Amino acid sequence: QVQLVESGGGLVQAGGSLRLSCAASGFTFSTYAMGWFRQAPGKEREFVARITWTRYNTYYADSVKGRFTISRDNAKNTVYLQMNSLKPEDTALYYCNGQGGRDVYWGQGTQVTVSP
Repeated sequence: QVQLVESGGGLVQAGGSLRLSCAASGFTFSTYAMGWFRQAPGKEREFVARITWTRYNTYYADSVKGRFTISRDNAKNTVYLQMNSLKPEDTALYYCNGQGGRDVYWGQGTQVTVSP
């Protein structure tokens, strides 16, 4: 059974930091590209960051570039999102995503709320 379980969300003041984690199971994590998406109330889900499974290439949305860092630990089947210099507009439900071939998996999300 495939599972992606996010953790690390919470309430933080603007300028603060959070580190999200996503623990994966039920598939060969090391052969999947992993990513983070987010969805704010009343808005569509949007891409945040992605890390490939081969050369660990990373990609970021312009809105988070320079503030967020995605990384992965294949030994722990876990992908991380370090979020620094958080802004109120980063408030959203953050989802973990795994992509391999035709397979796409999603977690249930973890809430991040940034107060002014």
